[in-house]
Amino acid sequence: MRRVPYGDHPSQFGMLSVPDRSPVGVAVLVHGGFWKPDYGIEYALPLVPSLLARGWATWVVEYRRGTGAGDTLHDVRAAIRARPDLPGPVVGIGHSAGGHLATWAAGHGGLTQVVSQAGVLDLRAAYDDGLGDGAVGRFLGHPPGASDDDVDPIRCVPLGVPLWCVHATADDIVPISQSRAYVAAARAAGAPAHLIEVEGDHLTVIDPDSDPWARTLAILPRG
Repeated sequence: MRRVPYGDHPSQFGMLSVPDRSPVGVAVLVHGGFWKPDYGIEYALPLVPSLLARGWATWVVEYRRGTGAGDTLHDVRAAIRARPDLPGPVVGIGHSAGGHLATWAAGHGGLTQVVSQAGVLDLRAAYDDGLGDGAVGRFLGHPPGASDDDVDPIRCVPLGVPLWCVHATADDIVPISQSRAYVAAARAAGAPAHLIEVEGDHLTVIDPDSDPWARTLAILPRG
């Protein structure tokens, strides 16, 4: 694993790992943490070994948090553009706020499919429910409205690439209603979207030893 900058800011970097054999493709991992500076790339790194074992190159991205939605969104797109140039699919895997970012980014190209793990996919509902102690309002800098529809995944369907939502039924941080509502809206718009409901809580889906993570790995193409 090596650190590769994609910009000049200290948070503009990714951690790149490449398997010993020809890779199946590239897995772009986007960590969560309600877009707050308190939570960083360390939440996604434990998923790397199991992806490498299945032949995936991994590009785990860090990005600016707490400086405004514009910086965060810019960085995630820039990081995806800076991914290693390797053959095969490019799968975005994002947890929580990272699910929001990976899904949003897929609408701007560069990803061939997305796995949203307990993703925040409806910003207005997340704001109304007070998720993350007001995290959506802090991220946007204001209550979400029509001017934010282009950064709100549920209002950007159809996405254009397949998306899987993996969400635990007992998640009390990002409720499963977020994924259920998104998948329903995506399917109504004719988009390929799938919901995998699993047991556990908000962090179970990013536990590399958990059944939900095993089910997530099973979604990915095999070489």
